[in-house]
Amino acid sequence: MSTPRSQPLLIVEDDLALQKQIKWSLDGFDSVLADDGPSAVLQFRRHSPAVVTMDLGLPPDQDSVSEGFKLLEKLLELDPAVKVIVLTGQNDQSNALRAIRLGAYDFLAKPVDPDVLSLTVERAYRLYELQQENQRLQAIQHPDVLGGLVTRDARMQKLCRTIEKVAPSDATVLLLGESGTGKELLAQGLHDASKRKGRFVAINCAAIPENLLESELFGYEKGAFTGANKTTIGKIETAHGGTLMLDEIGDLPHALQAKLLRFLQERTVERVGGRQEIPIDVRVVGATHQDLKQLIAEGRFREDLYYRLAEIVIEIPPLRERQGDAVLLSHAFLKRYASEQRRPQLALSEDAARLIESYRWPGNVRELQNLMKRAVIMADGDRLTGEDLGLRVPEAALEDAEHVLDLRTVRERAERQAVVTALARADGNIVKASELLGVSRPTLYDLMNRLQIK
Repeated sequence: MSTPRSQPLLIVEDDLALQKQIKWSLDGFDSVLADDGPSAVLQFRRHSPAVVTMDLGLPPDQDSVSEGFKLLEKLLELDPAVKVIVLTGQNDQSNALRAIRLGAYDFLAKPVDPDVLSLTVERAYRLYELQQENQRLQAIQHPDVLGGLVTRDARMQKLCRTIEKVAPSDATVLLLGESGTGKELLAQGLHDASKRKGRFVAINCAAIPENLLESELFGYEKGAFTGANKTTIGKIETAHGGTLMLDEIGDLPHALQAKLLRFLQERTVERVGGRQEIPIDVRVVGATHQDLKQLIAEGRFREDLYYRLAEIVIEIPPLRERQGDAVLLSHAFLKRYASEQRRPQLALSEDAARLIESYRWPGNVRELQNLMKRAVIMADGDRLTGEDLGLRVPEAALEDAEHVLDLRTVRERAERQAVVTALARADGNIVKASELLGVSRPTLYDLMNRLQIK
């Protein structure tokens, strides 16, 4: 008797009598049926089977064979891990071998022995499950350090390497960046990479009223104030053994800053209304979009607390400064939300990509994420257009985005900027400027002449 499987078996057979016979012989498996290519693809998308049995088609009906190969390629395109067992005629070994070369798991000649078919399907399931388990174990051994962060920008990649280096230590980390740049995602990635066994706990210091924030952070004893009917531990204790993220720490009330500083120094907390000091092992990550040094100058943030928090400072660039990330993230969000809305064919048009590249993104990644979710829901066709996005971008910015990939223009801009900068630093001295640029004087004169620099 076959073991119950989490994923069904798909049986593709145009002969309904034979289809019923195959299903009966494989009654130990949860089966779904299809009698042609389109219905097979539909069932495959709907049920995500681990194993497929399919009739490749019999000569001399070569059109049927051709459609069978197309279906095989389509199924493997949708899920390269699927195990496809091809059923062929007795004299159709050449097509069967071709199917194997295309990626089929095995082939069986008709008429198929039910016991052999059942054994082959069982082995295919076992191989599929072993491969899935292997992938899962590899994912555990080599986790995605930054929790799914998508970037190709050099600054962001360098920032990721910094987080990887810092993660094993207990150093307090301060994340600085505009709202929506992904500070919590990076803090979560830092926690995941640290191998700390405790929880990741985040609290927004700006979202909780000042009179409640102390009890939220440090907890309180029963009877500490009106309504304190039982002893409650705070966020700091909850994060014991893990990571505590203090988001928008620039909004922390001045009275609480002294208590937080004492906790960072002593690594103990005292609940509101309590007298016992409780030792806490926690990695602290602060985050803010504000200029803390400006707040220090204005007397709104303690300088000694800043230096306690700023053992490692990481500045996250805004989305508009990340080379190529806006469109890269757009594709990622589009794929996610299109899948949720069951519109996997939805794609980004060229004019939409240009708009995304040109827009300044004041709300950063959060704004882009919300925009893509709305656009996927509202889009009418199979391509997400600039009109679907509804972004307002100046015409000049659009023209710059359209021509930014022209290599000649890019090279001329870069050369002009370098030559003008070198001449300025050398105060117009051609010899010094050529030395700064690493070229000869005649080459510099040629550049100046070509770029029309006087």
